[in-house]
Amino acid sequence: MPGRDAALHSQTARGRGPSPVHTRSVPIRTCVGCRTRERADALLRVVAENGRAVPDPRRRLPGRGAWLHPRTGCLDRAERRSAFVRALRLRVAPETGAVRHWVQEQQGTGSLPVPSSEESKVDQS
Repeated sequence: MPGRDAALHSQTARGRGPSPVHTRSVPIRTCVGCRTRERADALLRVVAENGRAVPDPRRRLPGRGAWLHPRTGCLDRAERRSAFVRALRLRVAPETGAVRHWVQEQQGTGSLPVPSSEESKVDQS
């Protein structure tokens, strides 16, 4: 049946047909410090609360978020460029002491941000 095969091919070509491998899409975000695109699980989400920038490693706090590599260099660039003001849509630059403390603590331990719930379900053995 040539008509059936042509219909299947046209659906697959349009992205509507069955895909050979089912993969989950991974969110890609841009670091407000260095402006490079990265997987969201490698970045720290930062939200504004009462004029302060607050780290949100579990990605659960309400409100608009800005994404940042957990490195002091990216934090320094974000502060210098007033990136938090733009990304969080604020009128004045937020106090970033809590974010700086969190980033320095993570760099001292050598660990990355808290993994997402999907990654924590995977058996590592």
